[in-house]
Amino acid sequence: MVRTPKNRREILARTTGTETGSPVSGRKVKLQVFEILEDASWETRLPELLELPSAKVVGPLFSSLYNADPLVKWHGVTAFGLIVPAMADQRMESGRIVLRRCMWSLSDESGGIGWGIPETMGEILTNHKTLAEEFHSILLSYIKESEDSPDNYLEYAPLRRGAVWAAGRLAETKPDLAVKAAADLRSCLSDPDASIRGTACWALGFLQGHFSPNDLEPLLFDDANLDLYKKRKLASVTVAGLAREALEGTSGGTRI
Repeated sequence: MVRTPKNRREILARTTGTETGSPVSGRKVKLQVFEILEDASWETRLPELLELPSAKVVGPLFSSLYNADPLVKWHGVTAFGLIVPAMADQRMESGRIVLRRCMWSLSDESGGIGWGIPETMGEILTNHKTLAEEFHSILLSYIKESEDSPDNYLEYAPLRRGAVWAAGRLAETKPDLAVKAAADLRSCLSDPDASIRGTACWALGFLQGHFSPNDLEPLLFDDANLDLYKKRKLASVTVAGLAREALEGTSGGTRI
């Protein structure tokens, strides 16, 4: 059973890895993190991550986003949504620092690709009200193609897929914030990438009153396949099926 820390001193000890009087090695923490993410019972073991020093958990979680096994990557995304909000609850700046690192990873200056970063941002914001209020506009800007807005649009389709998923994930719990991306999600319905089209259907299903049947009905004949992570499961679905769910309101939204 996971034991809840009782006081500030204990919380600080866990955060820094000095609860037992000696620092926990980063290598040991990384092995523990991946053992949990790769476990068939990973979901029930997620709270174990809260027993580890959070400052040393974040690095392995970023590493998990590059894992060859897509399930490990998605488990890492889910874990971010547990760890970073817990960090922010103790010290808001700790959560902000992680999100700024995510933003930098998606910038040209980073020199990297930023695999899994939009999804990670979406999962964190989904699980923390204050961070969502502060950072949702940046997250949603990654799917906004406009000359009148900051140039954050992700042109690389695999990254944009993650950003569309992140918008949908935010829409599940905070539609009042995600609704700002409704028009951009509707634009995604005509994207040449099937994963983007399908994920946009799923995301719009959570935004009540912000799509019309005319937006989605053409996709009822789109049998392209995609993998979609929802309810902590990676499912093989079709664009047509997701469009149908959105129209029927079964993914959480209603139509106009």
